[in-house]
Amino acid sequence: MKGFLLSLLALVIVVLAVLLKPVFMPTSTVIVTNFTECVAAGNAIMESYPRQCRAEGQTYTEDVGNVISHLDLIRLTTPLPGDTVRSPLTIKGEARGSWFFEASFPVFLTDWDGRIIGSGIAQAQGDWMTSDFVPFTATITFVPDAEVYSNRGALILRKDNPSGLPEHDDALEIPVVIGQ
Repeated sequence: MKGFLLSLLALVIVVLAVLLKPVFMPTSTVIVTNFTECVAAGNAIMESYPRQCRAEGQTYTEDVGNVISHLDLIRLTTPLPGDTVRSPLTIKGEARGSWFFEASFPVFLTDWDGRIIGSGIAQAQGDWMTSDFVPFTATITFVPDAEVYSNRGALILRKDNPSGLPEHDDALEIPVVIGQ
């Protein structure tokens, strides 16, 4: 009987400890406001494109820029949205022939504030006078600012528009992290 009472007492103590733990030892609450914070908090990433993460009933979607709306015009092989880029930055992909003019188009790297920190020219690696996809490469050399507020930036691949008419303007813009 004495053994039964000791076992019962031990069980009561364990149950009370589990129930009272949140009162005496509160857990730290991580506030999640975006996809990156959701992933950093250890939440699961859904297999989709763009990737999604759920935290406390809220779904956060990874920022991939306007990649999806431009899939039939221009595609990047490297870098991909969210990649960390360092100088010299090599850009590779393929674009429809109409994206080029004279086998090239301009590319820009901007910092968090939208300032251009590097630029270059993407060159077609094949016959660009086609409606098919044509491979391209470009290189941008830049010096990252160590004093900038954020290391986030954007890579912009602008459709070459020799006419200057705004209705022919277009650009692929992806978010990147600017590495030191």
